[in-house]
Amino acid sequence: MTAPEHLTCTVVLVDDRTARVLVSGDLVHGNGDVLRDAISDLLAEHRPAHLHLDFTDLSLCDSTGLSVLLGARRAADAVGAALHLEHRPAWLDRVLRRTGTFHHLVPDQVEDRRTG
Repeated sequence: MTAPEHLTCTVVLVDDRTARVLVSGDLVHGNGDVLRDAISDLLAEHRPAHLHLDFTDLSLCDSTGLSVLLGARRAADAVGAALHLEHRPAWLDRVLRRTGTFHHLVPDQVEDRRTG
């Protein structure tokens, strides 16, 4: 068994109502708990109204990563926080569309059917 790829999650408190998590690296089996724990701790300690996950530096997301994102939606909903997935690479949008999770995870965005 190989070691999971590197994943870092940097939490930034933008203001009293907004938090951002900068996700960098591979969100895959073996390290999904890094993002899961960052989100859980952030929601428990600060209870932001808006939780932004910034995927500018995300390089890979497997089924474990998708599960973490679905868990993030549930956790945010449970505390009344709006979840925003930002700077998603095109390949991540394709994964979300193919798995039928796009509108669940990105409900505030109108999908362009030509890119699906």
